[in-house]
Amino acid sequence: MASPTIPRSDRAFETERGHLGRAWDVARRWPWISASILTLLVFTAIFADVISPHPPLQHDLSERNLPPAWVEDGSANHLLGTDVIGRDLLSRLMHGTRISLMVAAVALVSGTVIGTGLGLASGYFGGVLDEVITRMVDIWLGLPFILVALAVVVVLGASLITTGILLVLLAWTPFVRQVRAEVLSLKTRDYISAARIAGASVPRIFLRHLLPGVVNTVIVIATLSVGGLILVEAFLSFLGAGIPPPTPAWGSMISDGREYLRDAWWISVFPGLAIFLTVASMNFIGDWIRDYLDPRLRQI
Repeated sequence: MASPTIPRSDRAFETERGHLGRAWDVARRWPWISASILTLLVFTAIFADVISPHPPLQHDLSERNLPPAWVEDGSANHLLGTDVIGRDLLSRLMHGTRISLMVAAVALVSGTVIGTGLGLASGYFGGVLDEVITRMVDIWLGLPFILVALAVVVVLGASLITTGILLVLLAWTPFVRQVRAEVLSLKTRDYISAARIAGASVPRIFLRHLLPGVVNTVIVIATLSVGGLILVEAFLSFLGAGIPPPTPAWGSMISDGREYLRDAWWISVFPGLAIFLTVASMNFIGDWIRDYLDPRLRQI
């Protein structure tokens, strides 16, 4: 008996559904959207001086509070409009991308090195050193960071370096406890004991044996911490305790427009949207890396 013939329309539907299913699997397995957004942000940060339509500090009071180009009374010369003193919003957003990513990257690298090093030492040596490092982390986490930040700004003054120092102080603590917990388990393994018997030095044990065992944890923590650091930098700039004006920073740009939300909403909305896209993308990337590095969380 001949098999029934599938109508051409049904075959086309099945083929299209198969293509859509494969496309969905690819989109689910790989964070293409988040990676594309972050690639665009990094490109903008590197080449902001070349691709920005105007200098970020150039102002013209006759063009203050211009709306975006697609809104009535908008100007094609200022695609996202202008701020309260006539500076081009798109240009300031581009240069603000450089500031936010640079400060977050420097703070994250410094915090990762400090936190991982302290976690390795605390877990491996134990004893008094472990107690001191652990209590130091507990005390620091118990302090109100905003109060500490304001006190540091009063003493040192608001600047790019001061903001970087504050973010480093915030970035190192998440690494210490996680790395310490991993090392407490790893140091009892046979290969660590064999390395000690063979006369390996402590730095060699750290770099060749313990660090490879905790590197996945460090990568996940670092990736998930970037978004929080960018938010803190924006918050400090919003309060006037971060990047000082007229340097373009997303937080200070939101602060510039908070009194004009009714009539010039774009001054605050577009920097806020930039912060949201950056932090959300970094969190999605961090979740994907965590699932990818841990087979127990990997989706089939």
